[in-house]
Amino acid sequence: MNNVYLAAPFFDDAQQARIEQVKAALIANPTINSDGIFQPQEHQFEDEPFGSRAWQQYVYASDMRQVHRADLVVALLDFDMTSDNNEPDSGTMFEIGAAVAEKTPVLVVQFDADKQLNLMIAQGLTAYFDASKDGLQELATYNCDDLKSKPAKRPVF
Repeated sequence: MNNVYLAAPFFDDAQQARIEQVKAALIANPTINSDGIFQPQEHQFEDEPFGSRAWQQYVYASDMRQVHRADLVVALLDFDMTSDNNEPDSGTMFEIGAAVAEKTPVLVVQFDADKQLNLMIAQGLTAYFDASKDGLQELATYNCDDLKSKPAKRPVF
């Protein structure tokens, strides 16, 4: 059973809803440890004021520790589905980079099929899932014990 670091922006209700959809697919996947899905938003350091130096240090250290402990990182690229802006969440991109540097497999989920994929993400990922089609069902059945390459079949920039 694989432990997952679920990297995603979690700043509004729409982002939270996408996270819950992806988490449901992961829980349905028999190769994922459903009790081993780490969601950073559930592990904020509430003993210190939000944004303080101590809070920042704790959250950074905790998230990086969990990225390094994970068997794989599942990353949601969609940040703002209401604009034409194609830039994903910078924290999520940092977590993808940390995982790639550790040679931890990265599974990418994208809900907005109209947006291009950055070439660095396209080349660094292990598997790509288009949630605007049947990607969440594919994620629920993807064999994370035998990670086969599933490249993104979309334009990159």
